[in-house]
Amino acid sequence: MVDVSVVPPPQPPGAADAHAWRESEPLVPSDKVVARRMAIISVSGLAASFLIATLTVLPSAFAIGGPGPTFDTLSSVDGTPLVEISGAPTFPASGELRLTTVSVSRAGDQPFTLGRVLAGWASPREYVLPAEYVFGSPDEAKQVKQQAKSDWITSQESATVAALEELGTPVPATIRVAEVMDTSNAKGKLQKDDMIVAVNGKDVVAYGDLSKVLRATTPGGDVAVTVTRAGQRIDYVFATEDDGTGRAIMGIYVDPTFDIPIHVTVQIDSVGGPSAGLMFSLAIMDVLTQKDELRGAKVAGTGTIDAGGDVGPIGGIRMKLYGAKDAGAKYFLVPVENCEEVAGHVPEGLSVFSVDTLDDAYNAIEHIGAGDTVNLPTC
Repeated sequence: MVDVSVVPPPQPPGAADAHAWRESEPLVPSDKVVARRMAIISVSGLAASFLIATLTVLPSAFAIGGPGPTFDTLSSVDGTPLVEISGAPTFPASGELRLTTVSVSRAGDQPFTLGRVLAGWASPREYVLPAEYVFGSPDEAKQVKQQAKSDWITSQESATVAALEELGTPVPATIRVAEVMDTSNAKGKLQKDDMIVAVNGKDVVAYGDLSKVLRATTPGGDVAVTVTRAGQRIDYVFATEDDGTGRAIMGIYVDPTFDIPIHVTVQIDSVGGPSAGLMFSLAIMDVLTQKDELRGAKVAGTGTIDAGGDVGPIGGIRMKLYGAKDAGAKYFLVPVENCEEVAGHVPEGLSVFSVDTLDDAYNAIEHIGAGDTVNLPTC
């Protein structure tokens, strides 16, 4: 058997003494070492200070969105109602119905620094996104602005039609097919410029006639549509689709032309987009009825609305909640499809109720005015 032992290597002279010295006394750096370390610390601190100063001065390529102004649709501007109605009797209304907005800015329009961007990221009242993502190229930004103006006007028309239909006043309409989606079961049947004159054997005289049939249809169920094309009546039957929220749709875009019996003028020219539609409809309904629905309550809200009274989701919902709170609103109406974003982010002192249709929203303001909100759905 061979015995193998590990023999430590020989130490240089004085190594043992040096080791003992280190254990017994602290090692004190020389003046040169101290000076070098201080120089490194000074340079690092200077660099950090310079970086911080740079971040607080240089503009950043981000867009910041926050609470925008709110407008009480029941108020007046220089004696003129914000939502002015002619062609029908109107009645005084108490309380407030505030439409809410989001104010979005970027470095090119309103200089702010990366430090401001970081503060925006940390704030529950704001959102921060790359400027290009929000505004796009200059050409795209121009198109978006033009579309926002168009949507603003269209939303007022849809709001008026929905309000009148909800109050039991049918609005005559002609409904033209503008486009058939490639995924629609109507593809190969309905065509652009077809005029829809009947659905499931019932004449379509008003837009609400079409909406009522679709609401009563289970997604995937068949619908019978009668159109006129080149002077001929043609009948088609095809399956509806689910719009993703449990509603039946035909998978087509329509371009309705309305014969509205009243005239509505909105005295706001600084807002764009379709998200004020719901609050317009509620204001019109409130003013056209003798009943004092709100009884002084301050309600804010948001949501698109189509002529059939369906309320749609919007963007910037959290910012709008804070804008409503800042304006003194106590209640907020939110599209049910925005509830997931709202849950857990409601400012203290603001009560939020979800709505899916104009009927839901009108029912909500009546209950708010009566002080009976226990059974209203929330997010």
